[in-house]
Amino acid sequence: MINKFLNVLFPETCPICQRPASDHKTAPVCTECWQSIKPYTGPKCRTCGRPLISDASTVCGDCLQDGPAFDSARSFGLYEGALRKAINLLKYHHVKRLSGPLSDILLQVEIPRVEAVLPVPLYKQRLRQREFNQSALIAKYLAKSLGSILVLDALVKLRDTKPQVGLSSNERRKNMKNAFGLQNKEAVKGKDILLIDDVSTTGATIRECSKVLKKAGANSIHVLTLAHGMMD
Repeated sequence: MINKFLNVLFPETCPICQRPASDHKTAPVCTECWQSIKPYTGPKCRTCGRPLISDASTVCGDCLQDGPAFDSARSFGLYEGALRKAINLLKYHHVKRLSGPLSDILLQVEIPRVEAVLPVPLYKQRLRQREFNQSALIAKYLAKSLGSILVLDALVKLRDTKPQVGLSSNERRKNMKNAFGLQNKEAVKGKDILLIDDVSTTGATIRECSKVLKKAGANSIHVLTLAHGMMD
């Protein structure tokens, strides 16, 4: 009844297939396109979750050469199709209601027991421009669902960085080097942490954040992202 009422007042067309979006919870993505969002089930690095070419491999080259500070990292799906569109609608077009259903699909991923949930922070100027942090919205939802503490006053971004799109793997790491800091060590010291971000590609961002958290005394760090992007 509510959906029918909202569809009369606010009819929306799915940006993917151009059909009417009848479920207001996932609108403007229609039910059919939303149901096309599936988890990635192919071979992946057991440490960082990066998709791998062959089942014969279990750890990616980056993790073999330079082990990350986090204990595990997992993504729900690949940054493509309806999932990519939904993330971009939340992130760039302020469709905040999608944070709920996007958080729900993350609950399908096996999540270790954690005490605190932290989002990857935005630089303060970028946060003012965007008016919200999409990772923080998801972290808030997950913390409530997991019965964990939401920590927003610990991890901070110290400087604005270039957009990662178009940068090589090495350039991404240099871009993120020393970009994060901690202002409340007691919030993470000795705790099992769940770090939330929307998309991970080379893992440069989550690696830097994890270094800071581990240096501050975090007991374990597990990273969860909605999607894993692939380098061109």
